[in-house]
Amino acid sequence: MIRVLVADDQALLRGSFRLLVDSAPDLVTVGEAGTGAEAVELARDESPDVVLMDVRMPEMDGIEATRRICGPTGVLGVRVLMLTTFDLDEYVHAALRAGASGFLLKDTPPGDLLAAIRVVASGEALLAPTVTRRLIAEFSRLPEPAHPVARELEGITGRERDVLALIARGLSNTEIAEHLTLSLATVKTHVGRLLGKLGARDRAQLVIVAYETGLVAAARPSR
Repeated sequence: MIRVLVADDQALLRGSFRLLVDSAPDLVTVGEAGTGAEAVELARDESPDVVLMDVRMPEMDGIEATRRICGPTGVLGVRVLMLTTFDLDEYVHAALRAGASGFLLKDTPPGDLLAAIRVVASGEALLAPTVTRRLIAEFSRLPEPAHPVARELEGITGRERDVLALIARGLSNTEIAEHLTLSLATVKTHVGRLLGKLGARDRAQLVIVAYETGLVAAARPSR
């Protein structure tokens, strides 16, 4: 059973999300939070598998709450799926930096939201297609890194770099296996080692590392 905490400042939305989550046979709601501070406290008390986290909340916004839940002194094993009505670059980037494992818009169909909870709970990262495109565009506007491959990538093998580059391009494990002519099990092993060596929670964090260290460069607009 996947245990879910719902955090949103609107009681009606919290109730709707709770009903939706509890309608699934493999999901259960373990609490509701109306502020970011409440979300942090409940996450520590209940240790849910996934927190459905609104971005804009009083007292403490969802991004800061995510940072406290997913940070070094946070709650081990808790993953955050961000939900917002605003498809804005600064939210996406900040949410992923804070440790979120997924980012969806609130107009996502109910079935897709339930599927997203399962994906995030399984340890994968999930971004809405429009969010993925905007995230890559955001990286394309960043200055070129001073050092093409920063020290954060020291210690990973050449094959692990290949896998990391393809993860940053959005390929699934199956697609990476086909591209590199490897078994799916081998790719999963490489991904696991990358997560450990780079101190990343999930694939979303690996994407950030790949771009910010210059291993992968986003396509830049021609002038």
